[in-house]
Amino acid sequence: MKNLLFLSLFILTHFTIFAQISDSECAIGKIEAMQKRLQNAKLQGNQAADNNIDVSYYKLDLSIAYTTQSVKGEVTINAKSKIAELSQVTIDLQNALTTDSVKIGNSKMPYLHQSNQILINLDKKYAENQLVSLVIYYHGTPGSSGFNSFVFGTHNSQKDLAIWSLSEPYGSSDWFPCKNAVDDKADSSDVWITADKYYVSVSNGVLQKVVENQNGTKTYQWKNRYPIAQYLISIALSNYSEYKNSFKYDGVNEMPVTHFIYPESLTATNKLALDKTVFMLDLFSQKFGLYPFIKEKYGHAQFGWGGGMEHQTCTSISSFGETLIAHELTHQWFGDKITCKNWENIWLNEGFASYGECIYTEAIGGKVAYDNYIKSFMNSAKTAKGTIFVQDVNNINEIFSSSRTYRKGATVLHMLRGIVGDDVFYKILQTYISSKNAYSNATTEDFQAIAEQVYGQKLDYFFKQWIYGESYPKYKMQWSSQSQINGSYKVNLNISQTTGTNLTFFTMPIQMKIAFGLGDTTVTVFNDKASQSFEILVKDKPVNVTFDANNWILKDIETVNILANEPVFGDTFGLNVFPNPSSDEINVSYQLPKNATVRISMVDFSGKEIFKSVEEKLTQGNYSQNIKINDFPAGTYIINLNVDGQNESRKLLMVK
Repeated sequence: MKNLLFLSLFILTHFTIFAQISDSECAIGKIEAMQKRLQNAKLQGNQAADNNIDVSYYKLDLSIAYTTQSVKGEVTINAKSKIAELSQVTIDLQNALTTDSVKIGNSKMPYLHQSNQILINLDKKYAENQLVSLVIYYHGTPGSSGFNSFVFGTHNSQKDLAIWSLSEPYGSSDWFPCKNAVDDKADSSDVWITADKYYVSVSNGVLQKVVENQNGTKTYQWKNRYPIAQYLISIALSNYSEYKNSFKYDGVNEMPVTHFIYPESLTATNKLALDKTVFMLDLFSQKFGLYPFIKEKYGHAQFGWGGGMEHQTCTSISSFGETLIAHELTHQWFGDKITCKNWENIWLNEGFASYGECIYTEAIGGKVAYDNYIKSFMNSAKTAKGTIFVQDVNNINEIFSSSRTYRKGATVLHMLRGIVGDDVFYKILQTYISSKNAYSNATTEDFQAIAEQVYGQKLDYFFKQWIYGESYPKYKMQWSSQSQINGSYKVNLNISQTTGTNLTFFTMPIQMKIAFGLGDTTVTVFNDKASQSFEILVKDKPVNVTFDANNWILKDIETVNILANEPVFGDTFGLNVFPNPSSDEINVSYQLPKNATVRISMVDFSGKEIFKSVEEKLTQGNYSQNIKINDFPAGTYIINLNVDGQNESRKLLMVK
């Protein structure tokens, strides 16, 4: 009884909060705040990183002073040589910061810091796979690129102080020396933060120790032992209140879920929203596989930037909308455990996280809520310009396009789910997240290969058009039906489409819902032409055909016509003219209950015969004949079928 009561209250509170979710809270604050600040911004300093090294470890030992808005740092970088004789390395660090020295062991290395990079001469030539360990000492006021990568801010009506980082996509080198490349994850990291004792200092992984120093500062020592991309290393400092929970993931063991929240924000309403993090951890662990950093933690650190950022094990967040929480948590699998190999493939991060919102919405609100949520994404996706595969990664608005990267990216996953079905879809996600790409990087090709492996069929047509192509299909559908000798019915479909791009058509399986007087059935047709006809046999007389009834496809339906095939005279032979209206060619089909002599003719409305077939003697059965009509002017015509002197007729509308 206690569990039932809890479940009832749980569902009630979920639906109450869900009803209040606004579009700006659905991980969209992250996008739109960026767009307001960075109208047409071009990223500077997106330079090629040093591909001669493979970073294995970062240790950031930082002293941060709010009064001078400065950082003094000692950063250790361990890296393996990727070439036979490595004598120099290049480390990324913005010119706004001053390099004081570079050491290997106790020896200082000669270096040149210019053009936002440090060129370091090594103490010897390092063989391939040999480890080099650098310690870089630096100081200064961090610069800021992208989303404002390092900020000295305030909260509580500017009464209280806060400091935070947000390095995506290229901002890591604004505040610490690193190899600024998304495709080179360190195997582990440590972040030590020394600041005034006023601050609670938060970073990735597990807090090992807090040291109270004699000069009125505290040092927080954070340890992460999972692979991590450089832009996911983060710091957040303020007078946080801690709100703690836990995630029991196997019935016995627990992982801490800790939220670092501004005191004025720790309200009952926000606690209720944060409490749902545990439900989401359980939900997504079921859907994707166990939370990927289970030996460490998850939680949030509040910051002053509008939206959220999926820093590994500790999302930075400004507000507490449920779908924003769900979006950033989904990133721990898609973005953090598996990170896009380059920013051209950012949809593998953001499209997947946006679809996490949909999965959560479905879990708490059912199919209707899911359908409405994905419909809003589809409406936005229709406004997207360009390809999901980002063409200009030096433009932040291109990388983080809300309509294309986020919403259209999520819609692609929705469409893939429609093609393969729920069971296969979630198996694809689980296989992907546990593949060779786990704790590493991936491209669209990697995800496609796994999707095809699990599904057992090629999906090249799907990814080629939706990821590397533009726009979406605008369909026209016509249908008619005719009775058959055995009492069944044949449904005739004609599907045509336009795209508005150089992609002439989209290849897609389309679910057609055929309704009868009682009941319905759903049949899938594979549409792989710009104009295509299908015949479907059904047992009962159809009264309606619904195109893509479950809204699996990003599309417009410009017209859905029931063909004008009402009898002009007779209904003995099931005469059917398709497509109707037509502009080029028609198919005339009929059935003979017995052997007979047959002739087909076509007359205009003045009664003039403009087409006549050869008279044929045919046996019992079903027949069809294609007739070219493109030479005739637009107008209304009559198609006549003469069977042993008995006539049956249909109207035909000719269009140009």
